[in-house]
Amino acid sequence: MTTLVLIATQLVGTATHRPYVIGLLVVFLIAATRDLGTRRAVLYLAWGFTVALVAELFSTRIGIPFGLYHYTGETRGAELFVSNIPIFSPMSFPFLAYAGFCLARLALPRTWAGSRGGRVRMVLLAGLLMALLDVVIDPLAVLGDRWFLGHVFYYPAGGVYFGVPLSNFVGWLLVGWATVGGLVAVGESGAGSPLLGVALYGLVLLFNLGLTFWIGEWALGGAGIVIQVTTFLLLYSISRAAGGRWPAGTLSASATSGGGRAS
Repeated sequence: MTTLVLIATQLVGTATHRPYVIGLLVVFLIAATRDLGTRRAVLYLAWGFTVALVAELFSTRIGIPFGLYHYTGETRGAELFVSNIPIFSPMSFPFLAYAGFCLARLALPRTWAGSRGGRVRMVLLAGLLMALLDVVIDPLAVLGDRWFLGHVFYYPAGGVYFGVPLSNFVGWLLVGWATVGGLVAVGESGAGSPLLGVALYGLVLLFNLGLTFWIGEWALGGAGIVIQVTTFLLLYSISRAAGGRWPAGTLSASATSGGGRAS
């Protein structure tokens, strides 16, 4: 009982210290439940959390796949950790990958799930879109002592991209591919509209860009905007050429039709 009370107390501490993560997680659960159904949304969350946790456990020990980094442990006891990993970190990866999955569904034709090539393209694009979020997220997190994240982790050797090693982005690609790949492998293509997931993508991006400019990191914020705008223009072009869902008329029909699963 003492252990359970301790875990419960530290979970409350995680919610208190990281309300923004909990808020985004709630948005994800609402979107994914409508889109995938309750059971698959929960299973996907567990899968994505496991993939991310294993990746973090390896990276903080042998530097694979994100490159070597360390958590400071300054909040240990105040929030829940799994080994040396604060639980809020691997908890974030599933909803970031899901956001990439939803955005990719706008760019690709609706028939993507009907062929092996289409499924492979979905996984590759969704993982890439998730990794592109990290061009703002990770450099901002390294500066966590300048905002309410706190000094949570650091790269001992620094990195060439605003203090982040390029290996980190390779790791995000691999984790994104594995997470979305697991979803696609069980035959999931999303029965509902992807728009809530796309809104989640935008919310994550705006939250991180806003904080970046708030702490005065104009170069990082500018780089993030250039990369994201370029990405969105490319996605729009791909969608129009490939018959994806991006055109305004299609989006309006999708938004008004509703859809989704109850379980």
